[in-house]
Amino acid sequence: TIPPTGTGASSETLVIRHPLRSGQRIYARGGDLIVMGMVSQGAEVIADGHIHVYGPLRGKAMAGARGNPRAMILTTQLDPELLAIAGVYRVVETRLPDTLHNRPAQIELDGDTLRIRALQNSA
Repeated sequence: TIPPTGTGASSETLVIRHPLRSGQRIYARGGDLIVMGMVSQGAEVIADGHIHVYGPLRGKAMAGARGNPRAMILTTQLDPELLAIAGVYRVVETRLPDTLHNRPAQIELDGDTLRIRALQNSA
């Protein structure tokens, strides 16, 4: 586990500049988490705010850990074990549809339901 630095203010952002291996857990207390690389199967990323993964998301991602229903999870390559926002979670036991699997995606909370949508290329 790599502890966040700074004051822990709500605007704090924790940036991880390396891939996360199985068994590693990162928690961005009081702010957002940015991972510049892969989140491997068995790794966990947790944030009180948003989670951004610039690489494959293959592990567990839990945004809005302290109950923020507006938190989002964004990734450039979606293939997770578990997704959660503000305590509402989805275990991904079967492969996601081809429109989402290994594609850029955004996950948001809509009431009591996680909404997963593909992000379109702007090019």
